[in-house]
Amino acid sequence: MKPTNKQPLFIVTGASGVGKSTLCEQLFLREKQYIVMESDLLWNNFYNTPDDDYCEYRRLWMRICANISQIGMPVVLCGCAVPKQFENQPEREMFSRIHYLAAVCDTAVLEDRMRRGRKINDENWIKSSCDFNHWLKQNANNTDPEITLLDTTDISPLQAAEAAHKWIMERIGAF
Repeated sequence: MKPTNKQPLFIVTGASGVGKSTLCEQLFLREKQYIVMESDLLWNNFYNTPDDDYCEYRRLWMRICANISQIGMPVVLCGCAVPKQFENQPEREMFSRIHYLAAVCDTAVLEDRMRRGRKINDENWIKSSCDFNHWLKQNANNTDPEITLLDTTDISPLQAAEAAHKWIMERIGAF
């Protein structure tokens, strides 16, 4: 099914532990002009295909988001991702535009949040998260389309959600 009511899609990304899930929970509480979805909801090892950039998983979520947005409201999809994973899919045509927002923070803060806040001791996971956080900060301006960065280092989850909400509303055209 091809959508007849194309809406923008909003991707909120970021490394594990950066505050992305907490930010998205806060967005979920205030959603009135958009629908918030957590991409981990459908994760299954079947989709664990890094060799093709998780192609089928991205395509599945794009079809779901396009169908949800037929009610006339855009979807905000929260989860680790980068633009090339969406922009290169055939389902891209189902959206008027895709906007990308990445929550990032200082490496020391990220490590502390993972170790003390989330009680993560897996050094590979911590390194992978720090590497992705670093990659986002270094490459956000070089992706197509660009990724807007939201630094969560020195702000509360509520402040991060307020900034993300404002960013979304500006792109919807509600401000």
